[in-house]
Parts: sequence; C-alpha cells; structure tokens
Amino acid sequence: MTNDSKPVVFQHGQAFLATISERWNYQILREVFFGTVRFGELKRALGISTNILTTRLNTLTELGLLTRRVYREDKQWFEYELSDTARELVVPAIVAITRWAEEHGPDSQAVGAGPRRPLLHTVCGKETEPYLACGVCHQPIQASNLVPVVAEEK
Repeated sequence: MTNDSKPVVFQHGQAFLATISERWNYQILREVFFGTVRFGELKRALGISTNILTTRLNTLTELGLLTRRVYREDKQWFEYELSDTARELVVPAIVAITRWAEEHGPDSQAVGAGPRRPLLHTVCGKETEPYLACGVCHQPIQASNLVPVVAEEK
C-alpha cells in the first residue's frame, strides 16, 4: 500500500458497498471468484481496457480484497485470487447479486444469456444453490419474513 493511500473503513457497509458496486470492481471480483484469474483472461472476459483493469486490480489488491502472485517470473505476470477476508464477505454478496441478476436482471431472458455458473459446496462435494437461512430454525430467510429489531432506549 502506498503511503498516501488509506484502507477502506467499513462504516455500516457503506464503504464496502461503494467499493464493490463500482462497475469494474464488482465484475473483477465476480470473475476472480468464478476462476478467471489472469490479467489477459480478465481483460478478455470483461472487455475492459488495460489501464482501467490495471488500476482496478491495484486498488482491489491495496484494499486487501485481492491477493496476487507471480506465475511467470520473466515478465512479472500475475494471477489474482480473493483474499481470505474477501472470501468471507465478498463471496456471499457476489453469489447473491449474481444469482439475483441471473433471474431478474434485464439480460436474464435474453437469447444466449447462458446458464447459471455452477457452485460446488466443498464440505459435501455436491453442486449447490446457496440461500440465506435463519441461524436458529434453519428456514430460508426472505425479504417478506425478516425485519430489524428495534433497539430499546436506555
């Protein structure tokens, strides 16, 4: 991280949402999660210019959302992967947003929209469709059955 750069401070999710909701950042994180890990692969998959991709990858690496490792010493070419912190926070968000977009987004019914990208649950070894569930009763959580608890005044 450079001396004049500052890490993202997550204040009630605002900075995180601002970071991943930036068009290219979200798409880069999504592609890296789904296995597109090299610069050239990302450039082709996203149709992004070299300078924008370089800037976004550097930013995501400085923020600690991506890690990079050299895979070709002679040209300093890198592969990127989600950091452990990013996997903990970003993966559920990416999966939820991607699945929602596949079902409800403007391209969801388009010809050639493509199939859903499969997800493997490494614990049981089966393909899965993740969902948000209650930690107590284990029933699926939906917008219609979830409300915030109003804090009591002291």
